[in-house]
Amino acid sequence: MAERTSPLGVFRNPTFRALWSAALVSNLGTLIQAVGASWTMTSLTTSHALVALVQASTTLPITLFAIVSGALADSFDRRRIMLIAQSFMLVVSVGLAVTAYLGLLTPWLLLSFTFLIGCGTALHNPSWQASMGDIIGKEDLPSAVVVNSMGFNLMRSVGPAIGGAIVAAAGAAAAFAANAASYFLLIATLSRWHPERARSTLPREDFTRAMRAGLRYVSMSPHLVRIMGRGFLFGIAAVAVLALLPLVARGQLGSGALGYGVMLGFFGVGAIGGALSNSRLRARFSNEVVVRGAFAGFAVAAFVLGISPIYALSCAILLVAGASWVLALSLFNVSVQLTTPRWVVGRALSVYQVATFGGMASGSWLWGSVAQVHGSGTALMIASGVLVLGGLVGLRYRLPQLGELNLDPLDRFREPPLRLDIQPRSGPIMVMVDYEIAQQDLPAFLAAMSDRRRIRKRDGAQQWALLRDLENPDLWTESYHVPTWTDYVRHNQRRTQADAEVYERLLALHKGPGKPRVHRMIERQTVPAEERLRLKDPTGAVLGP
Repeated sequence: MAERTSPLGVFRNPTFRALWSAALVSNLGTLIQAVGASWTMTSLTTSHALVALVQASTTLPITLFAIVSGALADSFDRRRIMLIAQSFMLVVSVGLAVTAYLGLLTPWLLLSFTFLIGCGTALHNPSWQASMGDIIGKEDLPSAVVVNSMGFNLMRSVGPAIGGAIVAAAGAAAAFAANAASYFLLIATLSRWHPERARSTLPREDFTRAMRAGLRYVSMSPHLVRIMGRGFLFGIAAVAVLALLPLVARGQLGSGALGYGVMLGFFGVGAIGGALSNSRLRARFSNEVVVRGAFAGFAVAAFVLGISPIYALSCAILLVAGASWVLALSLFNVSVQLTTPRWVVGRALSVYQVATFGGMASGSWLWGSVAQVHGSGTALMIASGVLVLGGLVGLRYRLPQLGELNLDPLDRFREPPLRLDIQPRSGPIMVMVDYEIAQQDLPAFLAAMSDRRRIRKRDGAQQWALLRDLENPDLWTESYHVPTWTDYVRHNQRRTQADAEVYERLLALHKGPGKPRVHRMIERQTVPAEERLRLKDPTGAVLGP
């Protein structure tokens, strides 16, 4: 896939530009709030584990609720979902600011507020990320993801320092109030945006079934499984730096709130550098090489941070950590979006978030517990070793290259004329496809059928089976079930251009006259005498009683 030399070309899109600018302000408030929460916890408790849990309380809701949010993003109006999420976070942030101002905060109450803000983030993120492909198209999607990450990290470069200054000058309550105010612009911008919704001839998929479909699609897509696994490894190890940085700043380096904010600012500056170099690195190296480099860079940064007693050196190495962070996470995000068809992209992104943020949430608790017993320096050095292992995993499980798969809808399926008068919810439906295969073509046929089985089950087929005729061994029958006729139509509409290659292989092996014969049947356990089967001839006239 051809990529732009600069990711900044996406700013020519006015909708993207307006939403990005509003999100920039919101991100600034989020980072100010994060500094206030982390630093407030160090003054409320001496427990290393509770300090690290501030980071976990923000990411844990994404792990718990992202799949639900992804199903919502694929089934309902994404703009409305984002408005609800932003309004909810505004209310919670106001509550946090008031509680802090009244001096009522306790460690567990602080964690509860940050957890609720994380719930709003979990609801918002799949709809936000899935909307990028609708706003700017897949050609510019890598640039959009990089620019979004760059915007967040641009604020990371100044937000923590601003947050530290606010906490030092006016207290944590002022930082929490600043975060509450930051939501207004994004809410206003979303209110003015009225995107066109894709129209479908099918009814909305049942919510529970939609969640199962998303999980099934990811589990039956090897390239997505590899991305999720690497994201989990990176998240669980790399989060050690962010989770333990308050302890490093206060204990190891003897710095205050402003110094901690400046350190986060260096992390953000490094991330901006990583975002700006992202396109050039991907053009020159494979995705796997870029990700391995990100793992290695973050491993070095975590190790140096764990042993350094020098504030300047710690700030400098955070530049490397920030660049590695954005290179890895933006590439994971783009890879998920460009290796997933649009009908399920929100759910795929949500599973990716569960994997990555689940790693971060569990890693925050893990490294906090290790630091409680052995110190933050030891915890960071162990995390460095895990990052090295995460990079070596790529020697066996490489990431896919972007653009390898054409995931545009195949759009070849047309509903066949039916003589049985059935309703969209009629079922179960059994489908059988007959192939005639020569003996010498069996190995190639079985290999193609293995891919066919994965595609069928990935897209919703149940009870898939391959049958061979005992009296005519050249006759093979592929069979599967779907719950209703609507599910059968939806199953076929999910086929992509990339899936067509498998069917073309099967057509080339089929030696019978014409194309393989397809039988579509509705199951009946019994046929009561009073049941009226309404049959229609091709002209539409009713046949039978």
